[in-house]
Amino acid sequence: MRKVLLLGASGSIGSQALDIIEKDPGSFVLSAFSVGYRVEKIPEILLKHPEVSAICVRKEEDRLNLEKEYPSIQWHSGDEGLKELCLAADYDMAVNALVGFSGLIPSLTVLQENKILALANKESLVVGGELVNKLLRSGKGKLYPIDSEHVALAKMLDRVKREDVEKLLITASGGSFRNKGRGELGSVTPEMALHHPTWRMGAKITIDSATMMNKGFEVIEAMYLYDWPLEKIEIVLHDESMVHSLLQMKDGSFVADISKPDMHGPIAYAMYEKKVDYQVYFAKSIADFGPYHFHRFNPERYPAVQIAMQAIERGGTAPAILNAANEEADYLFLAGKIPFLSIESIVSSALKHVSVQRNPSLRDILAADSYARIYVQRKAEGRN
Repeated sequence: MRKVLLLGASGSIGSQALDIIEKDPGSFVLSAFSVGYRVEKIPEILLKHPEVSAICVRKEEDRLNLEKEYPSIQWHSGDEGLKELCLAADYDMAVNALVGFSGLIPSLTVLQENKILALANKESLVVGGELVNKLLRSGKGKLYPIDSEHVALAKMLDRVKREDVEKLLITASGGSFRNKGRGELGSVTPEMALHHPTWRMGAKITIDSATMMNKGFEVIEAMYLYDWPLEKIEIVLHDESMVHSLLQMKDGSFVADISKPDMHGPIAYAMYEKKVDYQVYFAKSIADFGPYHFHRFNPERYPAVQIAMQAIERGGTAPAILNAANEEADYLFLAGKIPFLSIESIVSSALKHVSVQRNPSLRDILAADSYARIYVQRKAEGRN
């Protein structure tokens, strides 16, 4: 029986994690969760999970009101409340399904508390991969990825010898505008961007899929998760989203993880700590895996990936600047304040103009995040 702390219970990953908990009450019990602004979800969750003893919401006003309604529950609010929840709640495993930079400190706190971290929050590794791995190397906690691509890589790497692998190939759908050239992207709208061809995800990750910044992030994640050389990780476009990643072996053959585009499987793989049945597929050629379509990745069509690679190669606080600028630009686009193509140019500009600190502490990373957000906001307002 695992007591579960679910961070981001109201989002897409969080909702599917709740499905898994509810289907197997002999293995999991929900002991605490966070919902951000979506406090309307709380009564429904509590009805199904009466064992919950602690909850975090975004707004202090909501916390004060809910304390009166549910006096037996310990309440927290804001980013500091997320950290308090990770320190005070009674849990064995935390599922971090938070969106954005707000997931970093909870991830670090869970590991520092020597707990199991099932991680869907990309930014924890993109921004704080060195800090996360330092904790893991010191024997603090355990980490299991939730992203479908990284679960696929974990499955396949467990079935082969590492020394026989030539490259990690991360598949990508190409996002909402995969059938459009760059010349057609000047007038696309947020509504158009949110119609992903194969996955159903939250708004922010769907925009990152359209720019392909998410694939840049996933390459960085794979580097940290599997201690793999950056130059040996590549992206392959794949229309159907059935093949979640591949290994290219040194003998020219391939290994694939194949399943429908549904996150329940990857979440279960993490929450059951890899103790699930699964199959990987071996073939001499990619074409042998099935009637699927694969295409070579064109970095000129998706420059966001190269921007991400430049940031991780630069190191220090550059990935924190990358992520903060991207988050702010995403939300400006979703609010209709900037055009789609400005997301990439704003992120690139932030990396050029915000100072990068070497060998950063957590404090340095937090400062870089703040400076990058201020830069993007001022640039969007036309200020220096």
